Amino acid sequence: MKILKIGADWCPECVIMKFRWQEVEEEMPKLDTKSIDIDKNKEIKKERNIEDIPAFIFLDDSGAEISRLTGLIEVRDLIDNIKKINT
Repeated sequence: MKILKIGADWCPECVIMKFRWQEVEEEMPKLDTKSIDIDKNKEIKKERNIEDIPAFIFLDDSGAEISRLTGLIEVRDLIDNIKKINT
């Protein structure tokens, strides 16, 4: 599973989630993640139908979307969702 973390520097919620995500990675260091700035990679908005940021898109090995989370999410909820999706 790969996780796309999509946000922007000007987005207050994205900044908050950046710090929360660091906590997730401390607990789950083997996650395969990629951070994408929506302003620097505008085609991702269309490719992945991004309407809200921050967005966390969970992909299977072929790159197909498994699940998606958006907005402010508590660290524990992120971890629980990742575990549920990754089983």
